[in-house]
Amino acid sequence: MVKPYVFEKPLGMRDILPELLRKQRFLESVLRSCINKWGYEEIATPSLEYFDTVGAASVTVTDHMFKLLDKQGHTVILRPELTAPIARVVSSLYKDVPYPIRLFYQANVFRAQEKEAGRNAEFFQTGVELIGDASVDADAEAIALAISCLHEAGVPTFKIAVGHIDIVMGLLEECVREEEVRSQFCRFLHQSDYVGYRQLVMEYTDDADVIDKLLAILRLRGGRGKIDEARQLITNPKSQNAIDTVASLWGALEAYGVTEHVLLDFNLIGRFDYYTGIVFEGYAADLGSPLLSGGRYDNLLERFGRPAAATGFALEMDRLMTIPTSYHEVRTEQIVILYKAEYREEALQLAQQKRKEQQVVVTGPWTDETEKAFASLDNSKLIRLGET
Repeated sequence: MVKPYVFEKPLGMRDILPELLRKQRFLESVLRSCINKWGYEEIATPSLEYFDTVGAASVTVTDHMFKLLDKQGHTVILRPELTAPIARVVSSLYKDVPYPIRLFYQANVFRAQEKEAGRNAEFFQTGVELIGDASVDADAEAIALAISCLHEAGVPTFKIAVGHIDIVMGLLEECVREEEVRSQFCRFLHQSDYVGYRQLVMEYTDDADVIDKLLAILRLRGGRGKIDEARQLITNPKSQNAIDTVASLWGALEAYGVTEHVLLDFNLIGRFDYYTGIVFEGYAADLGSPLLSGGRYDNLLERFGRPAAATGFALEMDRLMTIPTSYHEVRTEQIVILYKAEYREEALQLAQQKRKEQQVVVTGPWTDETEKAFASLDNSKLIRLGET
């Protein structure tokens, strides 16, 4: 006989208890206020989407999607991310709204896990999408807004790593003929496995010039000076154009006054293969995984019939919750009215009056157990009706 599930939850799912949820809601409110100041409007999309539309366009690997069949036999998925659903909305319900369009979301997404590895299958994101603006100023806006969000959330120390996928791709196309080998190099960079990358370089060629170029990309991390250094080291046209874009971006970020939080990383190519230009990731001190990630994706909207350039980012709320921020919970004092049976009407009327005065009120019959429970709370004021 199969043992029934009593307390277990599906793999990767979790409960969020009130004390933690209060912090999450506070941070969501702070981020919502911050993003609103930049002219973005909030959007909500369904938790379920058709696989043939949103699922096929999503950047998430199919094996990580929760798939179901509806009553009509169509394959539907629990949304694994929000960018593709928003692209669907912009191309349909918003087809007559002129570009640029600024939208943001705060929602849960679902990605199936193959085994227990400490990863959540349901997690929360706050993200923004700037659609219909191909300029480098739009990239700068997305990065500056991401920095503003981290400031407002109280993250004490962080850096935004910025790159451009064509810097790496131009270099690899110049030095590596085989597409399969280029994909291997990209995987190592995706995973920040620089040891594996170096080893693959040495296994691939003994040409000293090619080796120098392929290894040079790993040294191109730092401030404004890395732009000039990159121009000297990488000379193919594709990479040079990308470097020029980064230089223009840096100028815009200087105008925003945020470059102290920016690190140029010319071996950054983003974690999703739909990026087409500037990419960036945000890291906080003592957090091994990116706190946020984003970049330019100019080809996605075309899949929904309304081509447009776009950029944006998603902030991982679950990771933000683990960072010691400036958040300090302020609990409103609650009034607890305990009453004997004959005082019930008086107690409930008093409670209603207090609530009209915007006070938090809990009521209940007066027993030894209830009095003991509420007397132990440091944010409660006890009122006893029927005390002799």
